[in-house]
Amino acid sequence: MNFALAYSGGKDCMLALHRMIINGHTPVALVTTVNIEQNRSWVHGIQVSLLNAVSNSLSIPLIICECLPAEYAHAYEEGLKKTKHMGADACVFGDIDIDDHKRWNEERCVKMGLDCMLPLWQQDREALVHEMISIGFKAVIKTIQSDKLDESLLGQTLNVPLIERIKAAGVDVCGENGEYHTLVYDGPIMKYPITFEIGK
Repeated sequence: MNFALAYSGGKDCMLALHRMIINGHTPVALVTTVNIEQNRSWVHGIQVSLLNAVSNSLSIPLIICECLPAEYAHAYEEGLKKTKHMGADACVFGDIDIDDHKRWNEERCVKMGLDCMLPLWQQDREALVHEMISIGFKAVIKTIQSDKLDESLLGQTLNVPLIERIKAAGVDVCGENGEYHTLVYDGPIMKYPITFEIGK
């Protein structure tokens, strides 16, 4: 099957991509939304230059959907339409167990005539983050909810001791509720690691 990936830059979508590839499916595009006012991806706040760098390392074309909040769903559908012209039969999402997210994904896909696939759906959150680390993905913490996690976590690469720190803070280890977001900068399906600088 040819598929597009709903690409946030983070660990869950990359794990979903990895699973699809090792199961014999072919990615034709990454689809990401960018805040047109900030030139960064929505939610994760990743610079477009880094998104393009990951796309190049994966050798998968990147479709950027620039939009304001009110245009988000429409812009995403336009991105999905492009993937269909590129041969995609489905769009793959890294969502785990939030029903509203699943419903939104399905609505976008149905409108564009694509299957909606969620390879991580309803699987154990902690097991998924351990799987991501164990197979060699490296994900740096890009944003946090500062009322739930200490700012010292910013810029650190996820590992088992760090997961234990996150658990000790009473926060979901997978950050599925937005407690933290990551950028995957290296891994088994990437040709080379992405370089970046840690700012203030």
